[in-house]
Amino acid sequence: MLTFLHILLLKTWQTSLIALRALRRNKMRSVLTALGIIIGVASVVAMVSVGNGAQANITKQVSALGQNLLSVFAGSRKSGGVNSGLGSASAITLEDAEAIGHEVPDVMAISPEISTSAQAIANGRNWSTTIVGESQDYLQIRDWKPTAGSMFNERDVRGAAKVAVIGSKTASELFGPLNPVGQSVRIKNIPFVIIGLLESKGAGMGGMNQDDRIVIPFTTAMKRITGDKYLRCVNVQVSRSDRMDIAQQQITDLLRQRHRLPPGRDDDFNIFNQKEIADTVNTISKIITLLLGSVAGISLVVGGIGIMNIMLVSVTERTREIGIRIAVGAQPGDIRLQFLIEAVTLSLLGGALGVLGGIGVSKLIGMVAEFKAIVSPGSIILALGVSSAIGIFFGLYPAHKAAGLNPIDALRYE
Repeated sequence: MLTFLHILLLKTWQTSLIALRALRRNKMRSVLTALGIIIGVASVVAMVSVGNGAQANITKQVSALGQNLLSVFAGSRKSGGVNSGLGSASAITLEDAEAIGHEVPDVMAISPEISTSAQAIANGRNWSTTIVGESQDYLQIRDWKPTAGSMFNERDVRGAAKVAVIGSKTASELFGPLNPVGQSVRIKNIPFVIIGLLESKGAGMGGMNQDDRIVIPFTTAMKRITGDKYLRCVNVQVSRSDRMDIAQQQITDLLRQRHRLPPGRDDDFNIFNQKEIADTVNTISKIITLLLGSVAGISLVVGGIGIMNIMLVSVTERTREIGIRIAVGAQPGDIRLQFLIEAVTLSLLGGALGVLGGIGVSKLIGMVAEFKAIVSPGSIILALGVSSAIGIFFGLYPAHKAAGLNPIDALRYE
């Protein structure tokens, strides 16, 4: 048994060396044959990596909105058949926000929101930024931390205090490298003391820079800045992610009751569920990634057809060589194995070079698109596995044809 295994291994090794020498003798043909696989594997790795990176980037933006977040916006979905849009109707009041906090059991924290744009003046500079009125729980809801100073407290909200927490982008524009905490900033000629500096969060959903803002108590915003009597929205943090749908339904029922909306009447508010947005985004991203990978996979099949075509031509060109090998004792199985090894070698070599090329292309696309492409080990293993299978599948017929040649006819072939 050991002797037979030894002979089998020796014969396989010798056949492999013959196959590799044949590939080396025809370098240009080997390179061109492998090129289809290289392009196919590179396309698969690059497309899947870019798709994964885009999905992770969008998921990060959704996560940056906060933890277990529901946002209740004013504005009916439709009015006379026309969508009114967010904030188009003055439907959400401060009393509504307080009722949500008191009567919905799964609500952990709420932050009534007022938003406007204004010119901020400080340190001899001015900058047009977003002024956001929120409650003391805003940073907890948004999972946002100050890098210096602290958030205003409940007493500041009750007293409509002239205090502010500033975003990193606004702080940079107004104060440069200086620490803004303790400094004063004027908004509509009203002086505010900056008590906190927020950590950078970058772009959020829709591409808006979350760091370009000044956060003040919502009571201060309503009384001193905007004069609004209605809220733009209410940010709600739910206790657990698996309770978000239940909390959303409870808030819907509560607001419909408070707004005296009869059955069949459209809501005069919109509730955006962070979990639903994240699930929808992930589903769409996975479908897009699958489509990109499938389209790129077609080029792998084309590369396999190219291997079969070249190997068939090679069988014809090397008919006399095959005849000589058979004449000196090579078995049909040896000939079949030789051509299979050549096809699989080209596929594996093309697959390895394709992986390297795909990683490079994905990194380049990520740099241009300004997000990090994620190269998953699974996509690399899949691409190499598929390229090997293609080499075997498309190499079988040429190998079978070579092994089936009549040695006498092969030796006569010119």
